[in-house]
Amino acid sequence: MIDDMRVVFESRNRRACADRSLVLAAANIPHRIIDDPVSCALVVPAEFSAEAANELRLYDEENPPQRQPRQAQPYQYLDAVPGIAAYIIAVVVFAWLSWTSAFGQDWLSAGRIDGVLVRAGEWWRAITALTMHSGLRHVAGNLVFGAFFGWLAGRLLGSGVAWAAVIVTAAAGNLLNTLLLESTHRSIGASTAVFAALGLTVGFVWAAKLMAQDRWAYRLGPIVGGLALLMYTGTGDENTDIGAHLMGFVSGFAGGILLTRFRDRLGDPKLQRSAGIVAFAMLVLAWITAFGG
Repeated sequence: MIDDMRVVFESRNRRACADRSLVLAAANIPHRIIDDPVSCALVVPAEFSAEAANELRLYDEENPPQRQPRQAQPYQYLDAVPGIAAYIIAVVVFAWLSWTSAFGQDWLSAGRIDGVLVRAGEWWRAITALTMHSGLRHVAGNLVFGAFFGWLAGRLLGSGVAWAAVIVTAAAGNLLNTLLLESTHRSIGASTAVFAALGLTVGFVWAAKLMAQDRWAYRLGPIVGGLALLMYTGTGDENTDIGAHLMGFVSGFAGGILLTRFRDRLGDPKLQRSAGIVAFAMLVLAWITAFGG
């Protein structure tokens, strides 16, 4: 029995000990595996310790430990249906109000984006313009894409927070677009809100790391996918306000990043109801202001 034994490897992983035991056996180095309830160790006679350590070093260099992939962060998805229903109702109702000149008002003139008037301080047009549409085709397109992107945002943020954030970021997008263009710029439509919803989704998914993080393609996937959708659905003929779509997406993206700071609170029903009330109040206040109320 050899009394002078040296530990050359120790681990809580018994498979690791077994693999290295095979390495020492292949090098004809006498050794033993010592187990206890917590860990295992490889011991060799003292005169073989230097040789054993060298063999194990070569083995480790040829077999580096595999990096554990960084998984996507878990997330509890929320109910998006109430927000989608409210969006559809709002778009349809405001379209009817403007097309029928309800209550004897010229809704289009009062609510559309007008670069001169916005720069003169009529901030509410950045919100009211979101509710105006030029015809059935315009309404139908924004209903379809708005419901789809709004559903994505609502699943992440909840119906109330999602649509309050959509209105704020879309209004910011309209203001930015107006300031960047000529003062004669005029526009209407919910498309800025549609792409703000897309931006919110992309920004939140990216910043919250809801996709796998082990490859750069996965990490940047939300941004690349969002930009692809923006280019595919946000460009069109000469009547398409590409600037508004882009600014809506950019504003929404920034908003999505900011909202990750509150991700642990988004499941609170009171927060969602309060945010929904705020979203409704913003629309009402903007229109009351537009009509000189």
